[in-house]
Amino acid sequence: MFGSELIEDRVTNPKQKGPAIVPFITAGYPNKNDFLNLVQALADCSDVIEIGVPFSDPMADGVTIQRSSHAAIESGVRLRWILNQLNTINIDTPIILMSYLNPLFVYGYAQLAQDSIDAGVDGFIVPDLPIEEGEELRETMKLAGLAMIQLVTPATPEDRIRKIAEKSSGFLYAVTMKGVTGASGGLPKEVTSYLKIVKSHTTIPVCAGFGVRSSNDVALLEPFVDGVIVGSALVEAIEDQASPIDFLNSLRF
Repeated sequence: MFGSELIEDRVTNPKQKGPAIVPFITAGYPNKNDFLNLVQALADCSDVIEIGVPFSDPMADGVTIQRSSHAAIESGVRLRWILNQLNTINIDTPIILMSYLNPLFVYGYAQLAQDSIDAGVDGFIVPDLPIEEGEELRETMKLAGLAMIQLVTPATPEDRIRKIAEKSSGFLYAVTMKGVTGASGGLPKEVTSYLKIVKSHTTIPVCAGFGVRSSNDVALLEPFVDGVIVGSALVEAIEDQASPIDFLNSLRF
């Protein structure tokens, strides 16, 4: 089992009680030489790992992820380097690459699919690719068995949520709030009613991300989703030299 099938299975059947935990890190940050050690550490305490491919203009990301992305680029981290690094380890936890479209397009979709399988990558999130423009990439990944995880937001009309959900595989990514990643003002009160709508339009798992920072956030989301994605708060913890394992375990309730 691999790819979209493996991701869906692990989100649906998490290692511990509660929703699946999906940590996000930026590849090669804060220390390029520690990348694989960090991935292996996360594999022991999470259900799916999301790895960000550094990009010069990460429009969906807040200050923390932008900072990590720019630092990783300066240290020489590129998509090919990430795949080459991942190809040297063997972990049982599914890996998703979050990348803006340009690096994937430049790499070449067919070669990307093959190299991703070789590296143990199971799927992709491409936040700047609308479903109307993503047919070629989706079909390439589908033929390879890899997931193409689509995003919906609180601003997405209900009929469009349904259309996006139909194109998603692995899980459907429900952004919890308007704006960019890393918000610290707490999850909006209306998030639960929005997530109920999202869940009603898909048969695959739903994972919620943006603004997840504590076990209270996870407890609020848990009745309405299958998994939670935590990014900026984890990156900040790693920057502060805190244990990523301890931080992720603190999210459980």
